[in-house]
Amino acid sequence: MQPSFARVSLALCTIALCTLTLPAVAQHTDTVLFGEADAAAKNAQPESQFVHPITSPYVHEDSFITSDLRAWYLMHEFTAGSPIGSGDATVIAVQARVALTDRLQLVAYKDGYTEIDTPGLDDSGFNNIAAGLKWNFYRDWEAGTHASAGLGYELAVGDEEVLQDYDEWRLWISGNQAFDALHVGATFNYFVPGSSEGLFEPAERLSWHLHADYRLNENFSPVLEINGYHTVADEAGSAPFSGVDVGNIGGEGEDVITAGVGGEWRFSDRLAARAAYESPLTDNLDLFGYRWTFSLVWGF
Repeated sequence: MQPSFARVSLALCTIALCTLTLPAVAQHTDTVLFGEADAAAKNAQPESQFVHPITSPYVHEDSFITSDLRAWYLMHEFTAGSPIGSGDATVIAVQARVALTDRLQLVAYKDGYTEIDTPGLDDSGFNNIAAGLKWNFYRDWEAGTHASAGLGYELAVGDEEVLQDYDEWRLWISGNQAFDALHVGATFNYFVPGSSEGLFEPAERLSWHLHADYRLNENFSPVLEINGYHTVADEAGSAPFSGVDVGNIGGEGEDVITAGVGGEWRFSDRLAARAAYESPLTDNLDLFGYRWTFSLVWGF
């Protein structure tokens, strides 16, 4: 199904408006909407600045309160043995994060447009829209320790043709630790499904995400990430495979673990480009062949 010209134009105008109206990501923001920025964050040394997560962008969230825009382009390849056959999918999306205070952040973490081209599914459409709030409940800049929690909701406003037809609550917690130039992090998500109008019944599920980056110099950091996806309680009518981070389509207990390797190149303290190659570590009946993820981060 081809999208209407009006819908595509509306999406492009929305992205352009966000880009123009949100001023120019440094890791530690000096701009908050309400109150003053944390002095320790503003004065933190470059070595303490983490790379934001690259893989699994919709559900991999670090602990920091920043104001930034992140543009995404994903090229996802399905294996020949996948339930929908070999082929590929591409996703274009833009995320926005705004520091409301030095401890509270508004996160618009899911939107975009997906095109799937396989023998079993050949269609395109808009994704659901999801947003939430993140609270940085603990931080110690001197020790390099940070922790946050968040709550978000995904609205079923996307197209059923690309498996975007369900509501979902998301609860997450994340932690980050710096060891001089080495930075590690972890995120844990729990998803509770709401209503669904689609072919598959969404399931209760969880995911976890591990991150490591090393600041080689002021311009470049290599990144390693590992992601895990697990179905907790599937429902009758769910799919016989996992939707990983693409969508909640049940899964019947199929666990998927992937690994991604990539890096970030910083053009300035506010603009960075990132890329990562990701492939599965598990051998299950799922939709994950391999994936390239590209991203631009622009902070203010």
